[in-house]
Amino acid sequence: MDSPKARQSYTSRLSSNSRTDLNASPDFSNVPPEHLKYRSPLVSRYAGPEMAYNFSEMKKFSTWRRLWTWLAKGERHLGLDITEEQISQMEQNINNIDFERATQEEKRVRHDVMAHVITFGTCCPSAAPIIHLGATSAYVGDNTDLIVMRDGFDILLPKLARCIQRLSVFAEEYKGQPCLAYTHLQPAQLTTVGKRACVWVQDLLMDIRNLETARNNIRFRGVKGTTGTQASFLALFEGSDEKVEILDKLVTEAAGFKKNFLICGQTYSRKVDVDCLSTLASMGASVHKICTDIRLLASFKEVEEPFEKEQTASGTMSYKRNPMRSERCCALARHLMCLIQDPLMTASVQWMERTLDDSANRRVCLAEAFLTADIVLSTLHNISEGLVVYPKVIERRISQELPFMATDAILKAMIRAGGNRQECHEKIRSLSQESALVVKHQGGENDFLERLRKSSFFYPIHNNIDEILDPKNFIGRATNQVSKFLEEEVKPSILTYANIMDAIAELDL
Repeated sequence: MDSPKARQSYTSRLSSNSRTDLNASPDFSNVPPEHLKYRSPLVSRYAGPEMAYNFSEMKKFSTWRRLWTWLAKGERHLGLDITEEQISQMEQNINNIDFERATQEEKRVRHDVMAHVITFGTCCPSAAPIIHLGATSAYVGDNTDLIVMRDGFDILLPKLARCIQRLSVFAEEYKGQPCLAYTHLQPAQLTTVGKRACVWVQDLLMDIRNLETARNNIRFRGVKGTTGTQASFLALFEGSDEKVEILDKLVTEAAGFKKNFLICGQTYSRKVDVDCLSTLASMGASVHKICTDIRLLASFKEVEEPFEKEQTASGTMSYKRNPMRSERCCALARHLMCLIQDPLMTASVQWMERTLDDSANRRVCLAEAFLTADIVLSTLHNISEGLVVYPKVIERRISQELPFMATDAILKAMIRAGGNRQECHEKIRSLSQESALVVKHQGGENDFLERLRKSSFFYPIHNNIDEILDPKNFIGRATNQVSKFLEEEVKPSILTYANIMDAIAELDL
């Protein structure tokens, strides 16, 4: 354990060396302001502009103002003393947001919603008395979150559809290209490059259905009041249940939703966040699996992701072609999968009608989930547009393993030629073990076929060995499975997105 004296001595050495420089006032006059504070790499480095805007302060607070305007229009329609001039002023100032003023007001009143009510009122003074009339903070906060998540899904779904389509084109092109298939990452039998891609696509089809379901299941919170009883609005309309229900419907429709929650506390159920983020986490698992496969195949030199002409993989190993896009997908997908823990825990501790310990957590996890999903899909899209296959490498790897896999086919051919099953089996076993010793102990090539050709015992099939060992004889129905799957399952699933398939995934790598 270090003593106080030792610590003091260490501090003194620091002070006499570089510590003085560290404590000096640096000159940042030539540094752009955005580089003087932390910026989330999800926005500054990765996510696309659409999703970045979707979770921006501009989108958030302009949506608050739209919600206040829709509320005021509905209340005026139902007879409250609100003028057309007040509505007009609100509509004209939706995007006229004085962010500095709002920040100052929030410091003063310690309430973000009231700070923006005041700020909105300063640019439409005649409407100031009726902004937020009858509403609680959750009216703008929760309804905006629901709008933003719905819009987030609308950004993600076309990107996911394009990934499916690009991988389907790849699968069609290589549906008949035999390759080694693995269980336990050990060569098992053969499949085809296209069939393996269809395994990826099938997971993504489940994801697109899940995202569509999550998107379409989002209901509007609507006009519910402080604890969800609509008491404040009932008072505004002098006890008229009908008018309160009409107001709720009018605002819901204005926001573009078909349904709203009939029951809620102060907030919509936080299980909505669980449902939305669980679908994104599940999609993250799919992308992680796909990109892990691509990374392994790149290590085998069978398949590679796109590689730029001047891209550098290593400072010292210029020959390397690192699968950096797939690695990025895996890294970010891992983060996406972890984020589901936040809404799960938040939903579980919402005491009674609501506690405020959800707010700060949701500001982070909801935005990060959609931003992360956005860049994961954009990167996968980019990968799937430029996958490169090396058939000769694949053929060489097959040739190293297929002779052992084909022993059953060789046995059957010998039996058809009149051989004794037990005797043939023993001869094949003996030759295959001799070849295995060459491969594993001597580091040699698989010479099983050479031994077969040199053996007089197998003379009856010598002329048929190449035909017997044609890799296409070992891929089963893979080619037909791919064709049927693409036609019957993939095409109908992405038909809705047919008019946006031409977009190219450009990444700033």
